[in-house]
Amino acid sequence: MFRNDYDTDVTTFSPAGRIHQVEYAIAAVKQGSACVALKSEDYAVLACVMRKESELGSHQEKLFKVDSHMGIGISGLIADGRVLCKYLRTECLQHKFVFESPIQVGRLVKQLSDKSQKFTQTSEKRPYGVGLLVIGYDATGSHVYETVPSGNYFEYIAQAMGKRSQSARTYLEKYFKEFKSMELGNLIEHALKSLKGASEEPLTKANCAVAYVGKNTPFTILADEKIAPYMSIVEDDKKEGAKEEGAKDEEMKASG
Repeated sequence: MFRNDYDTDVTTFSPAGRIHQVEYAIAAVKQGSACVALKSEDYAVLACVMRKESELGSHQEKLFKVDSHMGIGISGLIADGRVLCKYLRTECLQHKFVFESPIQVGRLVKQLSDKSQKFTQTSEKRPYGVGLLVIGYDATGSHVYETVPSGNYFEYIAQAMGKRSQSARTYLEKYFKEFKSMELGNLIEHALKSLKGASEEPLTKANCAVAYVGKNTPFTILADEKIAPYMSIVEDDKKEGAKEEGAKDEEMKASG
């Protein structure tokens, strides 16, 4: 029995109990450029690497505002991500109109995951080939969620997704215990530092973006010149690290 005997329809299980089209959608997320999210008690931060098709083109937008208290980062098929972003914005508006208050972040993420799950058991549409990192702040505090094409969702202290995201996760696992009481500026620095290893090219103010939200702080996206001060800090740390490595090499040569 061949794998492609069971991957022509999303409603067909393989003998091993797998749905291959859902796995292909998850693989599309892993091929997207890296995106990271982390949170403290009062803030949540998103950061992403943006690609461009050629030197003549612009970088693809990957961070989107959903409402004043939440936003998303995308990895995978950007067009699918825009469709889901529109859905999230519509749900936020409807909730505000009916209840006159912002929707809770976790509730909206659950609704989004239910929507994604529907397309894993019907043959009329394919699964969404995009993963989302959702950050938000509501009455219950700051939140970071990840959604995947299978319809699953998870809440994290910090998470990374996309191509080469394991490097970013390794960095976040090293420092996540410090995030709880951290100020916004330090969170942004850690987000950018975690992206360095996940990026296929050096980070610049043109190819990365940062977004944040928090207590008494609406969702804000930093890009281009607005992100330049944080990029200079990351570059200074890189130079200091290079100097330290050079000094260690000299000491080894001297002792040898």
